[in-house]
Amino acid sequence: MSKKNNQKVTEGTKIEDKNITAAENNTVVEEVLTEEKISAEEELVKEKERFLRLFAEFENYKKRTNKERIELFKTAGQEVIHSLLPVLDDFDRALVQLEKEGNDPLFQGVQLIHNKLKETLKSKGLHTVEVQQGETFNADNHEAITQIPAPSEDLKGKIIDVVEKGYQIGDKVLRYPKVIIGQ
Repeated sequence: MSKKNNQKVTEGTKIEDKNITAAENNTVVEEVLTEEKISAEEELVKEKERFLRLFAEFENYKKRTNKERIELFKTAGQEVIHSLLPVLDDFDRALVQLEKEGNDPLFQGVQLIHNKLKETLKSKGLHTVEVQQGETFNADNHEAITQIPAPSEDLKGKIIDVVEKGYQIGDKVLRYPKVIIGQ
């Protein structure tokens, strides 16, 4: 081989070496880009999950605060209404006494005021807990203030008299009915 041919072979080998090196470089670059792409995708997935969690947490927060606000509006005047219950009881007692005395104009006037007060409280959510004589006593729903001997066998363990009415707002009991039960 001549020097020229030898030089061409050497140059060819160098070119091939350069091509191999460039191909290896391309492969390495592709691997690095692929790893970066995978890393970026993993990070994107993590951020999406984080966003979804934050979004769900915020939605739960909104629901909870709305529920609390609605509950607050329902029971906002509860303390005032509770303080008016003795006044309502006094009206009931006054009506019973005025009816016994037979003073009709006074009875009608007090009854009008009593009805107006009851309707106003009813519009604010106050309801009377209905209790009848002869019902079975339930400690979860009634407050026993005393026991007396039952007038008959069928009234044992049952309500004989209602001393004070019970009241509730919605499902919440403000005052349990005070009853006398038969023993």
